[in-house]
Parts: sequence; C-alpha cells; structure tokens
Amino acid sequence: MGSGSFLKVLAKNFDVLAGPIISLAYPLYASVRAIETKNPVDDQQWLTYWVLYSFITLFELTFAPIIEWLPFWSYAKLFFNCWLVLPWFNGAAYVYDHFVRPMFVNRQIVNIWYVPRNDKSSKPDDVLSAAERYIEQNGPEAFEKLISKSTKSSKSRTTRRSILEEAEAERETWGENPFYDKNFRH
Repeated sequence: MGSGSFLKVLAKNFDVLAGPIISLAYPLYASVRAIETKNPVDDQQWLTYWVLYSFITLFELTFAPIIEWLPFWSYAKLFFNCWLVLPWFNGAAYVYDHFVRPMFVNRQIVNIWYVPRNDKSSKPDDVLSAAERYIEQNGPEAFEKLISKSTKSSKSRTTRRSILEEAEAERETWGENPFYDKNFRH
C-alpha cells in the first residue's frame, strides 16, 4: 500500500513536481548549451522561450486572483510550457513569429485621412465633406495653401525617374568607365 499511496501523491502533484523541471531546469540547461554553440538557431529558440516565459509569469502575477479559481491552470501551463520547450514542437519560435513579433516589430499604420463620423451631421464621411469641414474650421486660404502644397509635391514626384530608368542610366555610365569590361561575365 505504501507504493500505491506514493503514486497517488505523485499523480496528484505532477504539475508541481514537473513544472519547475520543464519550465526552468531543462530550459536553463539548454540555454547554457546554446550559448556555448556557434549555431544562432538554438540561441533564438531559447531567447524566444525566455521572452514567452516572462510573458507567462507577468500574466500570472497580474491575474493571480482569477487564476486561483481555475483548477486546470497549472496543467494547462505545464502542457503549454512543454509545447514551448520541446524541440520537436518548436512552439516558442511559432508563438514568437506569429504573435509577439508582429506586436512589437511591425509598426501600426495610422490613417491620417481618417475623419471621425460626427453623430450630429447626417452627411457621409467622404473627401468632399472632410474638405468642407476643413474650410469651415480653417478658412478657404488655408485650404488653398494645402492644395498648392500637394500639387507641388505631386509635380516633383512625376519628374523623378523610375527605378528602371535610373538603372538604365547607371548602366550607361558604367559603359563610360575605362575599368569596366562589357564582355566580362560573372
């Protein structure tokens, strides 16, 4: 009966016993090994794991009163950490590439032409109504200045050469270079 009760205790507290080994001990060992290798792939794997582990820890600290009421949280966290840690799944790289990186690296595009809809007016939000509101707020002179600035910038854009034209011009200038051999193939 002694070994049966030991197995019951072990099964009941599996998350408490396996959690630190899976979440901390193995990643620590693998991180030290990754530092000692020249391969940048394993460095990235473990750096991303530690970033995600930090997010999980911050989430737990922030929502601790709510998480205490979830009986399955410790097991869900254990399985999620297994998925992140084990190299067969490569979960840390997946989560980082699909969720964390877009949030921090990719810049948000802000629409500068957005004019919020005013509930007071029944006019639709289009360019003409936005122009009318701009004239009402700033006057017709400011609107004409704005238009003249935009036409000047559009004229300067049309006088620029395209990338293909610039490449052709560069190729022609290379022909004039006495050190350039046209017959030489790379």
